[in-house]
Amino acid sequence: MLYEKLPGSRVRCHVCQWECAIAPDKFGVCRVRQNRGGILYTLNYAAVSSAAVDPIEKKPLFHMFPGSLCFSLGGWGCNFHCQDCQNWQIACIDGLPAGSQTMSPDSAVDAAMRHHCAGISWTYNEPAMWFEYTLDSARLAREKKLYTVYVTNGFLTAEALDVIGPFLDAWRVDIKGFSDDLYRKLAKVSKWRGILDVAKRARDKWRMHVEVVTNIIPTMNDDDEQLRGIAGWIRTELGELTPWHVTRFHPHHLMGHLPPTPVATLERALTIGREAGPRFVYAGNVPGHPSENTVCYSCGKLIIRRRGYQTELLGLEGSRCKFCKADLNIRTGTDGR
Repeated sequence: MLYEKLPGSRVRCHVCQWECAIAPDKFGVCRVRQNRGGILYTLNYAAVSSAAVDPIEKKPLFHMFPGSLCFSLGGWGCNFHCQDCQNWQIACIDGLPAGSQTMSPDSAVDAAMRHHCAGISWTYNEPAMWFEYTLDSARLAREKKLYTVYVTNGFLTAEALDVIGPFLDAWRVDIKGFSDDLYRKLAKVSKWRGILDVAKRARDKWRMHVEVVTNIIPTMNDDDEQLRGIAGWIRTELGELTPWHVTRFHPHHLMGHLPPTPVATLERALTIGREAGPRFVYAGNVPGHPSENTVCYSCGKLIIRRRGYQTELLGLEGSRCKFCKADLNIRTGTDGR
C-alpha cells in the first residue's frame, strides 16, 4: 500500500516520513520493503518476533484502560537507527530473518481474546514496519470490541495515519528530544518535527488517546531547554491533560558507555514538566517512585495507585475524578470513549 511509481521502474514509498525513492531490487531505509520490477513489496507481513500478554501500563499507557491486559505484538525492523535502542535485536536488522514465525490477523485477535485482553498493541519495534498487517489486524480488533494501540516513534506520514486512523484508539509516541542536533545524533533523523505534526493530527482528527514518552539520556536530552520545549509543546498542541512519561535510561546497544539516568535528573524533569503545564507527568523505570501514581490535579486525591505494573483504581468514575468530578482524560470505555 501507499506508494507511487516513478520513471525508470523506481517507486516512492509513502508509509513513513522518509518517503524513500527506491530503485529496482533495492530496499527502503527500513530494509523490509523492496522494489521488485517497479512494484513495492512488503517482506514481513504477519512475521512476528515477539508476542506477550502485557499490562497496558508497560507500554507505558497510564490513562488508557488502566489495569487492563493488552496483547502485544512485535515484528522486525525499524526506520530509525537509535543508539539507545532497547530492542535492537529485532529492530536493527538487515532484512527479514530466516524462519520467522507468523501470526495472521485473525490468529492475533483470537489470541488476544483467548488471553482475556481488553486490547491489542503493536510494539517492541516500530509498527509502521508492518503497516498493512497492523491495519488488517486493527480492523478485526475493532470488530471484536478490542482497543488498539500503536507504540511508535511517530514517523508515519499523515497519509498513512489517515488510512489507519479510523481503527486506532491510542497513539503512544516517543518524543526523543526537542532539537535537530539530538535527533541527528541519536536516531540519524533530521526532519523530526513531522513527528509532532502527526501526533497532533492523531489527536485532533482521529480523536486518538495520546501519551508521550521521553527517555531521558544523560548528556543527550537532559538539558532544561529540551525538556521545557517538549513539555510546552505537549500543553500547547496536545492539551494539558496529555500524560508525559519521563523515563530512566539504562545503557543499551551503542550507548553502553553512559550511566543510567540519575533519579534526581528525572525529578528535575518532573518539576520542569509540571511547571510548563501538563497536569500528568510520570517518572518511568523507577518502580515505587511516587510519581507513578495518578493524583487529581483539582482536589489532590489519589486516583490510581501504581507500583511497577501493579495498578489499583481508587477514585475513578468513568474518565473523571469520583471525588470532585474533574476530567482526568482517562479512557475506560464506561463513558463511550
